[in-house]
Amino acid sequence: MKALIDQNLSFRLVDVLVPRFPASCHVRDAGLAGEDDERIWRFAKDEGFTIITKDNDFLARALVRGHPPQVIQVCLGNVSTRQIAEVLQARADDIEQFTIENMESVFMLRG
Repeated sequence: MKALIDQNLSFRLVDVLVPRFPASCHVRDAGLAGEDDERIWRFAKDEGFTIITKDNDFLARALVRGHPPQVIQVCLGNVSTRQIAEVLQARADDIEQFTIENMESVFMLRG
């Protein structure tokens, strides 16, 4: 899996994902800082990324359009980047299975 971390999440999460998912990056590193959701969606689709986001707009888009790209919706409320990182690490096997199976458009990431 290649994860594209949305701008509503910290770029520091890349360091957490890269050991397990080496081609992952943040939208700012992909030259998409400040771009609208449609541009980010098209980029993720064209480049084979899975979007990790807290943005409900990507959830709605995935439910209407299906995938690719797949979307991992972070449903953790107002928590620190460290807490999000811990959940991503703890659920890495589930995330990987979600992307390998490629059956669903959205994975709801909860603690």
